[in-house]
Amino acid sequence: MQETTQPIDSERLLAEANRLIRAHDDYIAGMVATSVTQKNGVLVFGGEYFLDEQGLPTAKSTAAFNMFKYLAHTLSEKYHLQE
Repeated sequence: MQETTQPIDSERLLAEANRLIRAHDDYIAGMVATSVTQKNGVLVFGGEYFLDEQGLPTAKSTAAFNMFKYLAHTLSEKYHLQE
């Protein structure tokens, strides 16, 4: 996959990811990507998952998971992390 994607550093990639999050129809206030790693050519994003006091998922957790999945799908086609 890296032959057809552009190298990018994590800081620039997170800025692009957060721009996409804010522009998305399913954006929820407080939704933000704070980390990114790469596994087998797929970019994996992490951030706020809106867990409750016991650390269990809430209704917003599904939206956050789906947003990070959207970012992985969209941005893995374009970029790979610089080493």
